[in-house]
Amino acid sequence: MSFTVTDARSQFLLTDAAAAKIKSLIEAEDTPDLSLRVAVRPGGCSGFSYEMFFDTDVADDDVKFEHGGVQVVIDPASMGHLGGAELDYRDGLQGSGFHVNNPNAQRSCGCGQSFS
Repeated sequence: MSFTVTDARSQFLLTDAAAAKIKSLIEAEDTPDLSLRVAVRPGGCSGFSYEMFFDTDVADDDVKFEHGGVQVVIDPASMGHLGGAELDYRDGLQGSGFHVNNPNAQRSCGCGQSFS
């Protein structure tokens, strides 16, 4: 099950598994006003890279939504690259971590952290 935020330009999906993991990480920080910021930055093997970090600063033009007790913020420029993308969390024997499934990525590198 996913939660969708929609504005006039795009949408971003957050799975329940990702929301649960983010919530547990924020609770461990013991700072209740933290948001997860998801961004796209120039760089990486393929041209752009994903960046995720906890943030207390939220700009007026950020795209904001809440799912599973977690607030997620995305700056407008990054939202242009993340429309239709999904943030998931996988926990398994082959590795654990957050994964962005992005239909806008024409190619990505082997590490899964950069795209073009």
